[in-house]
Amino acid sequence: MVSTSPDKQSLFVDHSSVSSYYSETLKSSSDLKTNACCSAPPPSDIQSLIKNISPEVVKKYYGCGLCIPDELEGLTILDLGCGAGRDVYIASQLVGSNGRVIGVDMTKEQLDVAIGAKEYHAEKFGFENVEFHRGFLEKLEDIDALEDNSVDVIISNCVINLCMDKEAVLKNCYRLLKPGGELYFSDVYSNRRVPENLRNDEVLWGECLSGALYWNDFANLAKDSGFKDPRLVEDSRITIQNDEVLEKTNAEGCEFYSATYRLFKIDELEPACEDYGQAVIYKGTIPKNEGGWALDDHHYMETGKIFPVCGNTWRMLKDTRFERHFDFVGNWDKHYGIFEGCGMALPYKSSTGVDLSATGGGKGGGSCCRL
Repeated sequence: MVSTSPDKQSLFVDHSSVSSYYSETLKSSSDLKTNACCSAPPPSDIQSLIKNISPEVVKKYYGCGLCIPDELEGLTILDLGCGAGRDVYIASQLVGSNGRVIGVDMTKEQLDVAIGAKEYHAEKFGFENVEFHRGFLEKLEDIDALEDNSVDVIISNCVINLCMDKEAVLKNCYRLLKPGGELYFSDVYSNRRVPENLRNDEVLWGECLSGALYWNDFANLAKDSGFKDPRLVEDSRITIQNDEVLEKTNAEGCEFYSATYRLFKIDELEPACEDYGQAVIYKGTIPKNEGGWALDDHHYMETGKIFPVCGNTWRMLKDTRFERHFDFVGNWDKHYGIFEGCGMALPYKSSTGVDLSATGGGKGGGSCCRL
């Protein structure tokens, strides 16, 4: 039987088995059986920050993508499923001494590594701006340090798929974010709903496969949680090196993708991309993005060039920390209908057997609300 409510699945896998896999079975990233938790090399500027991080922390990193957005200086960042703290200590350097980074994880052994490295990084960076809390992502309300509307950006790296109640996680994120804040995270998704026999496999769950949401279920769940227009930033096909694992997933026709999304907390966003004749002009002022900047995988805006956008994209730039980097053309006086090319196909350009160009998808395509 395949569940149609994947956010609240009845499973034999639970928090203890996931925690055990990451604290006992995995000793380093080399023990993984797939590349679901092995991301591509980060850009050079991030690599330089990683060089400042404790080798023990880096060794215990199991992320599936880069979940570090632009424009973080002075902000409050929350890292969900922070593990040993690699991304927390990257963000610590980016927000600076006036910012704050909070890490949450359920696995004591991982947090012990992160907390044990605080003094090392305070000396290395010249300031201390991080804190760690143990808890379940489904029950963030139990952590007193996390207050409603208090966080600018939430990041998470290949962890939400491990959660038993994904709806609770997303709703907690919406509650904690300030208006205009965003959830920027990498995770694993599937081309179809993962069947129960795979969902009850502890190894596949620990490898970030069995807990993966079907991409369209994720889109609907995000919208139901308040994030009305999820935006795909990048994706890649997950490869499986272990023959036994590959046989199990192939038998069910399951394909898996690592994808980074950004979800903004903006109440005025509409369910679809509507056309109001608006446009933006990027000023070229976001550091390391002088020639152009990408909001997501199909909104790359060259510096100084008029770029037509739907109403939702306008708000994602106007009602957030990115406003000062853009000039805005137009208003809300006239509605011209749906934004041209708004499509609803499998969103991942790394998928096989899908012609995204025919559905308005693919990088550079015309769709403005492709997930």
